[in-house]
Amino acid sequence: MEAAATARSIDPAIHDRVTVPSSASKPDWLHSVRGQSVILCLLLFVASLALYNPVRGYPFTDYDDSRYLADNAHVKNGLSWEAVKWAFTSYDESNWHPVTWLSHMLDCQLFKLNPSGHHYMNVLFHALNVVLLFWVLRRSTSYVGRSLMVAALFAVHPINVESVVWVSERKNLLSMFFFLIALGAYRWYASKPRLSRYAVVAGLFALGLMAKAQVITLPFLLLLWDYWPLRRMDKTASQPAGIKAMGFPEKKAVSWLVLEKVPLLGMSLVDAILTLRAQRAAGAITSFAKSPLPVRLENAVVSYVRYLGKAVWPSHLSLMYPYSPASLKPSHVVLASLLLLVTTAVVVAKKRPYCIVGWFWFLGTLVPMIGLIQIGVQAIADRYAYLSFIGLFLAICWGAADFAEHRHLSKGLTAICVVVLAGLAMATHKQMGYWQNDLALWSHAAAITSNNYVAEDGIGISQLEQGDLEGAIPHFRRAAAIRPTDPLSNINIAFYQLNHSDLPGALAQYKKALEFTQDERLRAGAFINMGGIYEQLGNLSDARKSFQAAADLRPRNERAWIGLGVVTQKSGDLNAAIQAYSRAVAIVPTDVGYLLLAGALRQCGRADEAASATQKAKQLSENIDQTQRFVDGLLGHQP
Repeated sequence: MEAAATARSIDPAIHDRVTVPSSASKPDWLHSVRGQSVILCLLLFVASLALYNPVRGYPFTDYDDSRYLADNAHVKNGLSWEAVKWAFTSYDESNWHPVTWLSHMLDCQLFKLNPSGHHYMNVLFHALNVVLLFWVLRRSTSYVGRSLMVAALFAVHPINVESVVWVSERKNLLSMFFFLIALGAYRWYASKPRLSRYAVVAGLFALGLMAKAQVITLPFLLLLWDYWPLRRMDKTASQPAGIKAMGFPEKKAVSWLVLEKVPLLGMSLVDAILTLRAQRAAGAITSFAKSPLPVRLENAVVSYVRYLGKAVWPSHLSLMYPYSPASLKPSHVVLASLLLLVTTAVVVAKKRPYCIVGWFWFLGTLVPMIGLIQIGVQAIADRYAYLSFIGLFLAICWGAADFAEHRHLSKGLTAICVVVLAGLAMATHKQMGYWQNDLALWSHAAAITSNNYVAEDGIGISQLEQGDLEGAIPHFRRAAAIRPTDPLSNINIAFYQLNHSDLPGALAQYKKALEFTQDERLRAGAFINMGGIYEQLGNLSDARKSFQAAADLRPRNERAWIGLGVVTQKSGDLNAAIQAYSRAVAIVPTDVGYLLLAGALRQCGRADEAASATQKAKQLSENIDQTQRFVDGLLGHQP
């Protein structure tokens, strides 16, 4: 049982709202601090699940979800030894995060490609994170009410909708899950430092890093945690009587505490190198990263203030806020710098430990994602607030509670908390509604931001999926006008030209798009369509080169192998055609692939193998005659 009552008389900064009676009048478990904490954990968990319950009917979004799941042959077929090896060696999607890949594979094993199961796993992890946050804060600070409010704000703040509703952001939720357990384990280690306990903290940190590199700042946060609430710093300072009995660690010299974090800092360094390598390999470090450092610093300063604004007034939330250094006004940079400097000075001068920890938690956890090294094309992102806003919530809740306590306004503060949580919950429910389909999501983004070429691309793709090519093309052209080097809009403009029989124009547009991207998926798709154009133009040599380039980029893309097989068969290279068709049906068995393989085998005189391939085609086909006519058309055979 926690000695909270003893702590109240020792140090007013370390106590619990629940008074623990003497052993002579022990309460039942339900009325104990631990019992009430368990009940509060259950309430937080159930409330989080209920708030996000509508997502069970949401589809996947085309923005990354298809790349992570439906179009990812390594993931969509579930767990296998080959898939696990790939997860630990792949830089796919600009990240090295094997734990995240394994989580998606397990979901596919359990739910296949049913979006409902994948969404609800995200919601489950968010609810667990809410409970873990409450547990870590209560155990470390001994405050129940304040810890509850921080966890509740984390549960209902609309900035977190993106992390929870977007299936591809499982990495955010998973990394936070291991981060919070590691933070809780650190208190356990600090109370009685041992190598075995340190190894547990390091192991949990490693799992968090393997889910997403956002937790890379944990060693620095642990130093803040040493300062408050663990109060391990300054060995020469007096240790209040009774603190050690509560399980709080003895104080240590700052130099020792820094040295203690060196192994964890080494892990952070290794993960940073892996992440940068993955980002560079995928071309995710954009041309914006080449802008002068002062420009990136100015953008970072303004971005910090934008995040602060969204913490206090979370409106106009978007999946994409375009990075536009040219739009930065000197006055905005100056005002933002003054606000940050003045706030930091006030926080330090006040010497409130929770404010210092909360403020520097917010500033520090955003450093890897604030744009000093520009990753992607976003200026800020809601998902980056998932970890960083905890610091703000902590400072606000502790500061408000102290203010109310000193002025005997606790009842009024409780009413304010209820109103704030209700308002945030309603805002979250509204924000979730924009994720019901891609068209609504991107239309909202385009409406509340300016020059958002990513949103224009998203609207265009949504309309393409609905079969409205004519309605989509104005959005692709608008995206290309905003950013001429945008590969996605250029590729879709080429697709429009291809569908309007402008083969030379489409070919030129695809070549132009290839100059703008190193993304393997986009390049492979462009090469496949270029191969088809060259084939229609009778240029089988360049068609073969294009399909081969696509296959080299994406060896598990069956369309590339089918195209390569067709042009090599037309060129008379039957052995190469057989090899290409065999690769295609090994990746995705289809009736078209097997009929093409059967025809090439038959031409080579391998009748038995041709008959076997034909039989497999019949088993897969709903209408084998129609499929045969389609195959004949591919090969240019007359009916």
